[in-house]
Amino acid sequence: MELDGRVVVVTGASSGIGEATARRAAAEGARLVLAARRAERLERLAEELGGRALAVPTDMRDPAQVRHMAEAALGHFGRLDVLVNNAGQGYHVPVEAVALADFQAVVELNVYGPLLAMQAVVPPMRRQGGGAIVNVSSGTLYMPSLAGVGAYAATKAALGALSAAARRELAADGITVSVVYPFVTATEFHRSLRGGELRLQAQPGASAPSVQADPPERVADAIVGLVRSGEEEVVLVPSSWGRRPQPPGS
Repeated sequence: MELDGRVVVVTGASSGIGEATARRAAAEGARLVLAARRAERLERLAEELGGRALAVPTDMRDPAQVRHMAEAALGHFGRLDVLVNNAGQGYHVPVEAVALADFQAVVELNVYGPLLAMQAVVPPMRRQGGGAIVNVSSGTLYMPSLAGVGAYAATKAALGALSAAARRELAADGITVSVVYPFVTATEFHRSLRGGELRLQAQPGASAPSVQADPPERVADAIVGLVRSGEEEVVLVPSSWGRRPQPPGS
């Protein structure tokens, strides 16, 4: 799918990967629906993108607000072609220190939110004869030596499983579901963790390669590439970080 003239919904669009993706899609001629909780930032970005963008403040943990996001896209642009599920939050603490309330909040944003968004956009995409969904997972699944990311990685593994199932279920409707696995990215993400901090040290007995963070534009390019190709996934983690994860039951 080419983006020129398409309607693209980007969640977590107020900064980082989401903002970079919105700008990249707009440069390709797309019309944008920008969703995030920080309304002022969304409005500012929408103004920069001109009449091609609609800001829809949305808490992705709230089913009613997620449904409203999809309805606003349809009401304003008359169609909905692409969903980029980017909104999420990190939680970098050792397993023994995981607080259930914090873990639940991260699950709600990282797993429930993308699920709700997919459920909201699939019916209009099906009526249109197709669409594209790109879910933003995490390269922590490809970095087994990294310490303190178990709970966060678990939420992204769940998103990957949902994505794989949705890809199979929606293929006959002409809807592609793809996943991007970013490496460490130079954004505000690591300054707004639910708990803990990013520590790029390895587990005892393991070694951690050096890290040079990717710019968010690299992830945005990968997302646009997945929309175009319909491929299942793109992994941006350097091979030096470890093995490729295997699906459950493999």
